[in-house]
Amino acid sequence: MNFSAHNLTLTPNRIFCIGKNYSKHIKELGGTQAPTEPVVFMKTACNIVAPGETLHRPSYGNELHHEVEVVLLIGKEGKNILKADALSYISAITLGLDLTLRDIQKKLKKAGLPWELSKSFEQSAPLGIFKNYFPNKIDLKNLPFSCSVNGSLRQKGNTREMIFPIENLIQTLSCWWTLRPGDIIFTGTPAGVASLQSGDKIEVESPSIGLFSWTLA
Repeated sequence: MNFSAHNLTLTPNRIFCIGKNYSKHIKELGGTQAPTEPVVFMKTACNIVAPGETLHRPSYGNELHHEVEVVLLIGKEGKNILKADALSYISAITLGLDLTLRDIQKKLKKAGLPWELSKSFEQSAPLGIFKNYFPNKIDLKNLPFSCSVNGSLRQKGNTREMIFPIENLIQTLSCWWTLRPGDIIFTGTPAGVASLQSGDKIEVESPSIGLFSWTLA
């Protein structure tokens, strides 16, 4: 796969995804309690889709949801990273979509099964162009971002609303895995997730990062 369209100087390694990191999103899906530690699942690098490419609905599942997220690129190796040092491990940031087959996810949850079929299908990780991260230019503690479908605003969030801030996510992940250059972290989605239909144009945007779009066939 050619990742040049993503402005990546590092080959994507693992994709870590964080679930249930915004309280209002938990509530909109029927949840009542925030997790006590980050909820982690994974996608594979082959799920990445560059901006402007056409998305195709999986052959199974009927309810395809958009979930806009701030996405981090890890630039150096780290294990048991201190919270105070966490941001120094980020080399670049962008926005992405954690596409989810909600009906399939509900069935899997009910059966107590893993989420892969609902989260890690083909083209499930549309990813914007990465922008080099400079702490004095981008405030990851107060970063607004949004998702619109056919010009209508669906999701509006800010990283300050995270249950587990970015420093905490990096610290926790590095206690469970050795983070390596090329690792990608989807940091969770705010409220407003909804179904996508054929022909929909999905746009994700942040003033500090840019605007990226995809169309669903």
